[in-house]
Amino acid sequence: MDLKKTGEFIQQQRKAKKLTQVELAERLNISEKTVSKWECGKGFPDTSLILPLCKELDITANELLSAKTLSNDEYKSKAEENLVLLKSRNEKAVKHLFTIEIVLGILSTCCYLLLLLCAIFAVENLAWKVTIIVLDVVLFLVGIGFAIRIEQVAGFYECSNCHHKYVPSYKSVLFAMHNCRTRFLKCPKCGKRTWNKKVLDDDSCDKK
Repeated sequence: MDLKKTGEFIQQQRKAKKLTQVELAERLNISEKTVSKWECGKGFPDTSLILPLCKELDITANELLSAKTLSNDEYKSKAEENLVLLKSRNEKAVKHLFTIEIVLGILSTCCYLLLLLCAIFAVENLAWKVTIIVLDVVLFLVGIGFAIRIEQVAGFYECSNCHHKYVPSYKSVLFAMHNCRTRFLKCPKCGKRTWNKKVLDDDSCDKK
């Protein structure tokens, strides 16, 4: 996706609708600076703003992603290209979150062990020893809690029985038995508890 071309297209369509940056920003409940950023090719509308923006500019989402007005013959071809592009971008984002999850888990564990050893062997005062251990446990739980949250929302779990892909609740992920990125979960569609694998993406998923 060429952000510069997309920005020029947004500007072109805005002017065709005789709207100023301020007027468009007000209709979308965003700042004028955000619209200016798009048109300068320094950013792209958030997912939640794509359809409202297209409505205001009287264009389709495919035209926005393609940065040009599409004929009927071009529409289907561009639609498929854009779906592939969006899926690729989503998968990269999910992989990035998985990396953050791993780093967060490793750092939380290392910091926990380091502070625990420090409290046990390097601190003589009992009050300080207890304080450090309590703080250590709290920090560890917070770090692991965030890592589990990423595990929950990044990508989807696929039921090994009916192959339904879904996002489980935080509680079910927290308490489920697991082996790396495979967890023993109850599928919201078929109702069976099986070992569900983590997958990157599924356009038809219903988030639960």
